[in-house]
Amino acid sequence: GTVTVSRLAEVLGVSVMTVHRDLEALARRGVLRRFRGGVSALPTSVFESNLDYRLGVHVAQKEAVARAAAELVEPGMSVMLDDSTSVLALAVLLRGRRPLTVLTNARRVLDVFAGCEEVRLIALGGEYSHTHDSFLGVPCVEAIEAMSVDLVLVSTSAMNGHMTFHQEQDVVLVKRAMLASGARTALLMDHSKVARTALHRLCPVADFDHVVVDDGVDGALVAELREHTDVRVAEVDG
Repeated sequence: GTVTVSRLAEVLGVSVMTVHRDLEALARRGVLRRFRGGVSALPTSVFESNLDYRLGVHVAQKEAVARAAAELVEPGMSVMLDDSTSVLALAVLLRGRRPLTVLTNARRVLDVFAGCEEVRLIALGGEYSHTHDSFLGVPCVEAIEAMSVDLVLVSTSAMNGHMTFHQEQDVVLVKRAMLASGARTALLMDHSKVARTALHRLCPVADFDHVVVDDGVDGALVAELREHTDVRVAEVDG
């Protein structure tokens, strides 16, 4: 829907100048779209891509999945990490599994490992995306294609019993390049992303060596996934 600046000021009991300032900040973060005299909500798929939004949802599930996925990583390995919030939760845990070589296109993952001793940190640069707080585009894909790692760990926005998906083509191209660069691959998914589809196909579930989900995923779907690959179910605390 849409709303005018004057209406927001009236409802919130603040000045028009305050509304303009706050809306400008939200537009820069990719949460909404401004037009002359008002704002409109972005499509759901765009909003769900926004990093600030994703950081605040299903936190316990993502942390549980991250703990289970961390068991796949051993000191001395080279790992490639994408820009998902599930993998960001994993990155925090991997600081305790050094030495490591870490490659990533995610700015916040770079921050996690910056200054860590015994971590060789390689940034996969490209065109910066404010929405994802990461690097995408052809330069990023080319940087990834020059690399070969022990394990690639990614997430995506949707998965059914046999296929994975994402709503953005640029993100799909980067994730596909990452998956092609790994001797082994792992997919991290909380239950909110399961039994869903999105516009672009990423790859079949069978292309992953490991899939890690939380215990909110339906048992029948877990059984279907296990027909294609190794599936690990993480127990959520509480």
